[in-house]
Parts: sequence; C-alpha cells; structure tokens
Amino acid sequence: MTASASPVGARPILRLKPKANARAIRHGSPWVFDNELVMDRRSKAIAPGTIATLEDNDHTPLGTVAVNTASRIVARMLDRDPEAVIDADWFTIRLSKALSLRERAYDAPYYRLVHAEGDGLPGLIVDRFGDTCVIQPNAAWVESHLDMLTDALVQVTGVTNVLKNSGGRGRTLEGMDDADAVLRGSAPDEAVPVEMNAAIYMADLTGGQKTGLFFDQRDNHAFVSKLAKDASVLDMFSHVGGFGLAALAGGAAKAICVDGSAPALALAAEGAARMGATDRFEARQGDAFAQLEAMKEEEAKFELVICDPPAFAPAKAALEKGLRAYERIARLAAPLVAEDGYLVLCSCSHAADMNAFTGACLRGIGRAGRRAQLLHSGTAGLDHPLLPQLAESGYLKALVFRL
Repeated sequence: MTASASPVGARPILRLKPKANARAIRHGSPWVFDNELVMDRRSKAIAPGTIATLEDNDHTPLGTVAVNTASRIVARMLDRDPEAVIDADWFTIRLSKALSLRERAYDAPYYRLVHAEGDGLPGLIVDRFGDTCVIQPNAAWVESHLDMLTDALVQVTGVTNVLKNSGGRGRTLEGMDDADAVLRGSAPDEAVPVEMNAAIYMADLTGGQKTGLFFDQRDNHAFVSKLAKDASVLDMFSHVGGFGLAALAGGAAKAICVDGSAPALALAAEGAARMGATDRFEARQGDAFAQLEAMKEEEAKFELVICDPPAFAPAKAALEKGLRAYERIARLAAPLVAEDGYLVLCSCSHAADMNAFTGACLRGIGRAGRRAQLLHSGTAGLDHPLLPQLAESGYLKALVFRL
C-alpha cells in the first residue's frame, strides 16, 4: 500500500468528546480511544491509515494523528504540530533521530532501530541485522505509508534489504493481514549470526519468532553472564539460546536450554557451536512447565536458573491469570536453585507492571520455601526507549534473585 502527503487543509478532523482528557494528550499521551471521540457517521467513514487533525471539544487543534476506526485505538499521535506533513522528509527526520541514538550506543549495526511510540513512530517496529532491516508495521497508517517508509529507511541507514514481518499481535487488533513480504533487496538464505555480549546468536529473519531475535534482553544477558562463571545453568523458554549462550560466554560450566520449538533449539545449538561451546551446551525440547515439574521430582540443582517465558498477560483482561502463571513458574523454579544460587525471572507482559510482577515472583518463591535477596531489576536496553506517558512501552521486566 502507498500513500502520498495530502494538503493539511484537506484532512479529516477528529474531535474529542467534552469529558475526554485533552490535557493528557497535550502532555504527551499518544493514543486516543474510540470512547473518547465523537464518532459520527463522517468519522466512522474515515479509511484506516488516513492522516487527520485531532481537535479538542472547543475545536482547538491538538496535533496530527493517524486514524483507524476499526481499532479501539482510533487515533495515534504522529506529530504535536497540527500542520505537520507526513511525507518522505518527515520519515527521514524521525528515522535519522532513531539511528543517531543506536549508533552512539552500539559498535555494530545489530539493534532495534525503531521502537514504535518510544521513537515517535507509533505502531512501527524495525530491527536491524547488518545490511538487512526487518519491519513490523503494526498499525494501519504504517501499512498505508509502507513505500515511503521503506525508501526513507534505505536512504537513512544504507541497508540493501528490507523485509516485512506481519506476525505481530498488533496487526490482528488493527484488522490487517499476516502476509510477509520482501520490500527491498532479498531475504537471507540462512540464519544470520549476531554477536552480543561475546555470545553468538543465530537469527532466522524469515521463519523465526517476531523479527528473528530479541534484542531487548541484551543488558540483562550481560548482567547474568557475570554470575555464570563455572556455574551449572538452566535456561527455560530459551528461544535461540538467550540467557544460556550468554552464560556460556561468561564461563558457565554447563548450560541446558529448554524450549518447545525444535527449530529454535537447533539455532541455539548452532550458536553454541560457533562459540566453541558445544561440549558445554545441551538442548531439551518440551513444555517448560512439564520440564520444571520433572526436574523438581528429580531434585535437580543448578547454580543459575533463568525463566524468560512469553507474555502471559498481554492485555488487562489476562492480568490475573498471567500473574498466577508467573507465580507458578517461580514456585517450580525456586527448588531447582542451589543454596546461594541465582534465579532470574522475566516478563514481557504489557499489562503486568514491575510491582505486580515482583509480587507474583515473591509469592512463588515463598511458597517454594525459599528466601530471596533481590540483586537486580532490569528493563529493556536503550534501543527500546520508553515513552513515559505510555506504560506499555516499558513492557520488559527482569528480576535477579539470590536464594
């Protein structure tokens, strides 16, 4: 889908209801929900992805927004300037700003380049793997400006390949399809090696989860690797090796990676081989909860246990159930940790804040009969900047306990 910049005066207008919180929007809140807007026949007829002007109840312009009336988030703030033109130059400025942060922070071009609202590009994820960028257009406005975005991305970064990954949950909520595509250049024929914290990860850019690799845990991997020297390590929900390979890079005596995906574990094994650590690496495929139960029955012990599961509470409706799942993981994992060993518990659930997640973990540890010291509370790295007015942008939580 393509779009061109339209004259500001020709844009549709969305207006807030009298009781809507216009002050929050003026102070940086990026989303406007359907129940906050006057959704008359004209507003409902606006095509998904259209650029519009948002006004308060007194007809005062608040900014330039992207519209999708098929979503609960009807308007996403693109620019506080109501006169802003969303064109190639606009994309170039936003992408250049995002790139400057990553180039200052990282020596190699392997990072999250665009973190949606955190980088002023709502609903857009871009992960960079050398000369290839993988984008997730999780909002209708991004989809309708895809060619313009891709051109700007190539111009700003100099990458030769741009892939579109349509597997994000956000696309379903926005009413979009799940068709992947090659937008520029070509897709790699095999997994791409990515070095982080002296570990080597193999990223499947076309068949793996999300964009192929989770960059967000980079800093937490580095912290945990400091605890891993000579340790026996259990990495649950390991994906392509996550914490397990970081532990091996930190000198772990042995790392067992457990995941339900055989392809992910094969990539983890390849990463270990490239690190020269095959003799210290073991992969086990299976359900993580069942594996934890079985190891508990076996009275297995490790100096370092990490549990980094998928989001159990992706939305508020799943919060209580998700917190019970996190508590259960902590209860099952704690008995596997040797005395004075370390337990790392993670959550990528948007709906569970740090306090709620910490409480669930402590309940589980307590019910396992263990006492914990909290050593570290981690979040995503700086290539995942959060927007302070949007709690969901700070989704990742990592807790390191000594038991």
